[in-house]
Amino acid sequence: MQQFLLGLILCLVAISPLVAEEADNVGTQKPSRFEAKVPVELDYLLYLPKDYEEKDSWPLLLFLHGAGERGDNLELVKKHGPPKLIANGHEFPFIVASPQCPKNSRWVPTPLMALISDLESRYKVDSDRIYVTGLSMGGFGTWSLASYAPDRFAAIAPICGGGERWTAKQIAHLPVWTFHGTADRAVPVERTEVMVEALQRAGSNPKLTLYPDVGHDSWTQTYDNPKLYEWLLEQTRK
Repeated sequence: MQQFLLGLILCLVAISPLVAEEADNVGTQKPSRFEAKVPVELDYLLYLPKDYEEKDSWPLLLFLHGAGERGDNLELVKKHGPPKLIANGHEFPFIVASPQCPKNSRWVPTPLMALISDLESRYKVDSDRIYVTGLSMGGFGTWSLASYAPDRFAAIAPICGGGERWTAKQIAHLPVWTFHGTADRAVPVERTEVMVEALQRAGSNPKLTLYPDVGHDSWTQTYDNPKLYEWLLEQTRK
């Protein structure tokens, strides 16, 4: 019984400051702050150029895959894009990071930004040459990530994705090269055209490549084109 009473007293002592604080705030508003450390877990493939140790810094290419490669098997990420090319022996003049989106999820900017910051702290990343590209769901993720942190990137190359036209002013300074197939039934080509038009109205000059009569797979020929990577390397954060 004594232990019960002691526990009750301690509980009331712990609650009483909260009750007093609430009472002080009734009918008013006062500045407050919430802080929390949210854990981030993101598996990814990492590629370092063969002559990585010979230079002080390297550009970083972040690749965002499509919906079909979600899950917990990183081998799926090698299905398309730069990870596929690397797996087949292709060499890149970039650090290439290819994260895997968890099952039943979509690309969210916050963990991606945390990943980029971690890569910058651990590897020889040139912070003025960080590029983002992605296909389909990853194309949407590319547009979203750019608008979330418009001053962090040197250029973006979204493929068969789409964004919100109201974000165009935020990323008007950012070099953009976007791609889409005109016969895409999964993601209509209008999703890309809308973003291009909005960027043009915002004073930007984005590059647009449309593939006539090509369906959803507008990424294979895009990532097979050396000119994409040459263009990316020409871009530096402004």
